[in-house]
Amino acid sequence: MRVEEFDWINKIYGGNVKIAGKLQALVAIALLGAGFVVAGCKSAPELTKQQALSMIQAKYDATPGTPIDIAVDDRGMQQGVSAGYWVGLKRYPNGYWADLKVTPAGLKAFKLASGKDVIEWRPLSPQDPRYAIAVTSLAAAKLKARSVGDIQDDGANKSVTFTEETDLSALPGPLAQIAHNPGTRLTVKRTAEFVLNNGTWTLQKID
Repeated sequence: MRVEEFDWINKIYGGNVKIAGKLQALVAIALLGAGFVVAGCKSAPELTKQQALSMIQAKYDATPGTPIDIAVDDRGMQQGVSAGYWVGLKRYPNGYWADLKVTPAGLKAFKLASGKDVIEWRPLSPQDPRYAIAVTSLAAAKLKARSVGDIQDDGANKSVTFTEETDLSALPGPLAQIAHNPGTRLTVKRTAEFVLNNGTWTLQKID
């Protein structure tokens, strides 16, 4: 074989080897890129109801408590008398209006919305089911979360409904009993939203 023919063959096969090498490199890059795509599409971790409840309660535990407004109806007035929270000062001729003096024990447990120490009881009738006065606890009540619903997908986020309950354990026993009467709202339905932060579900907000 002449030298010219050898050079010609070498160029052909040499070129194919270079092309093959380039193809292998491109395939390797493509596979590597696919690996990154798969890694980027890794599924989010599961968010359980217990995890959601724990995050919500941790939020409530970290939030300072606040005094609560308590509706005192006719039954509550009777309970307040039994607890020594107030005593009668004056009874009006119609038989169902009255003025009652808040005792020192009452002043340690609550304050009146009027800022006074006398309750002016003025129902529309002897059996007025809607009439109540408002007192505000001096002790701060905190919140509790319970009854978590099923986890819902909300786009890239997740959400869950739950019951928010006012914890009355910090209040004096008789005042807490009065707060359980109709008129004082102690439970509310809420929705919590969670976002994925660095691969971990975190509580974003509570509505």
